[in-house]
Amino acid sequence: MRLYLTALKPTDSVTDGFLPAARALGCEVTILTDRPERHPHAVGCDVRDPRALIDTIEGLGRPDAIFSNSDHLQVETALAASYFGLPGKDWRACAAAKNKFLMRRGLLLAGVEQVFTVRLGPGDPVPARVPYPVVLKPREGVASEDVMLVERDLAGAVAEVRRRRPGEALVVEEYLEGALRTLETLGDAGGVRVLGGFETTLGPLPYFVEERLDWAPGGPHEHVLGALRALGVGFGACHTEYVVTAGGPRVVEVNYRVIGDHCDFLLQELLGVPLFEWILRAHLGDSIPPVPAPSGHGSAVSLVADRPGTVKAAPGHETVVDGDVRLWHRPLRGVGDVVSITHTNRDYLGVVRAVGPDRGRVDAAIEDYRATRPWVVE
Repeated sequence: MRLYLTALKPTDSVTDGFLPAARALGCEVTILTDRPERHPHAVGCDVRDPRALIDTIEGLGRPDAIFSNSDHLQVETALAASYFGLPGKDWRACAAAKNKFLMRRGLLLAGVEQVFTVRLGPGDPVPARVPYPVVLKPREGVASEDVMLVERDLAGAVAEVRRRRPGEALVVEEYLEGALRTLETLGDAGGVRVLGGFETTLGPLPYFVEERLDWAPGGPHEHVLGALRALGVGFGACHTEYVVTAGGPRVVEVNYRVIGDHCDFLLQELLGVPLFEWILRAHLGDSIPPVPAPSGHGSAVSLVADRPGTVKAAPGHETVVDGDVRLWHRPLRGVGDVVSITHTNRDYLGVVRAVGPDRGRVDAAIEDYRATRPWVVE
């Protein structure tokens, strides 16, 4: 089986997740990327252009599957899969998921949710009246970059973001107050399966840095699944974030790929299934097995820099067994790295994930690990 995987920069999800999974499935993998020097044995291609992508694949050999885990390449990859008649996502759903204004518009027109939203193009004036507090965000942003709560002076906040993002469209929407949750789904030709979900802990406002995710498989799934159906989202992996407000659940964003920040590996551990293989199997046209009922608890804690400086000491990449808790630490920086504070997910120093029989024991193992192996930034 010949699998083409489109990518931009290297990620742990691809390197340690999807590539080993593809080999386990017996696939011959070709990475297509605009950064071939950063991927071993990759083929250079303008992966942001579906025409170039299709032409490159045709020249290399007919595919059995075309797949991407990149937020930025879902539309192009879906169009290429459709051209070759392969299982894949609906490119329109990919566009609506990536574009936060299109997502809001789609849910409004479908009668699923009504959330105040305004799109601001590069030359558009800032509205004089908005229902403060509001959230300002890039229309197609990632990693919480330039996402902020605005309680007054929207014009000033927009001007600040536009200085960093000239020419980009922004979105202003009402602030959704309540518990932030996720829903993880995986769809094949037979339908969508719920894998579970997490409760998200954010850092201090006005920023929206995700600091911790805790396994919380229950929740108002039907509303979120209805919102995904309205957008045409179903096939393949999807990571949806939503807020449980006083008026009911409201979708925050739809990330049409598997959950990131090492929670994909955590999800695999919690379910006890080869998750990355399952995702690829859907794109190869296979049916996904029934999802087992999970047991125990899992958490992923992002170690966030609280000051600028230079990393003086840091724990390495390791796996630790603490009683009946298994814990993994993945450093994202190294000793000697210079750290600046951006108030985004780029401030992560490392990630600790752990699974165990219950939350109490998982929390204790994480706290002990952090106390005995601190990151030192000076």
